[in-house]
Amino acid sequence: MKKPFWKNAVVYQIYPRSFCDSNGDGIGDIPGIISKLDYLKDLGVDILWLSPIYESPQFDIGYDISDYYKINPEYGTMEDFDRLIAEAKKRGMRIVMDLVANHTSDRHPWFQASKDKNSPYHDYYVWMDGKDGGKRPPNNWTSNFTGPAWTYVPETGQWYLHIFAAEQPDLNWKNPKVVEEVENIIRFYLDKGVYGFRCDVINQIWK
Repeated sequence: MKKPFWKNAVVYQIYPRSFCDSNGDGIGDIPGIISKLDYLKDLGVDILWLSPIYESPQFDIGYDISDYYKINPEYGTMEDFDRLIAEAKKRGMRIVMDLVANHTSDRHPWFQASKDKNSPYHDYYVWMDGKDGGKRPPNNWTSNFTGPAWTYVPETGQWYLHIFAAEQPDLNWKNPKVVEEVENIIRFYLDKGVYGFRCDVINQIWK
C-alpha cells in the first residue's frame, strides 16, 4: 500500500515575519516566501508550515487573530497567498497553515460583540460571574504566560477566561456554533488548496 504523502515528507516551518522581506520594509512577507520556493525545493522541502499569517494586532506574534479570513497586511494579500499555494504546487510542495482555535484576539468582532450578555456571541467565549459579588475571579486558574487566567470587564460585569494573554480570550468549545465557525474556516482554506493544518494548543481547547 502506498503511504500518504505526509508520512515521508520533509516539513519546513516558516515564521513569515523574519523569513524573507521582498519590499524592504523590514518585515518578511508572502512574496518573499514565493521568491525562495526554488531554494526550499533544492533543500528537499516537501511541506511548508506557515506560522500564523492571518490579520492580527500581533500582540503574540500572530497567535492573536482578529480575522481568520484576512491576511495580515504586513505579509501581503489573499491574492499573494493564493499565488503561494499555486507556485508551491508547481514544485510539488504543499502548504500547511497554523490553525489557532483555542482563542482569538480580544479585537476580534466575535469578542467585541460578546461583551453584550444578550448577544449570541456572548457564549462564543468563556464568561463567568466572579466570587464575592463579582470582585474576585471565578477560580484560581493561572495563565500559561503570567498572572491570573481571568480578566474582569466592568461593562459586562463578568470575567472572561484566557489561558494565555489577556488579549487572547478563550473560545467556548462547548458551544456548537464555535465548532461550526472553526469548521467553516478550515473549509475556506482547504478549498483554496491548503494541504492541512498544524493545530495550535489543540490539547487545551476543552476546559
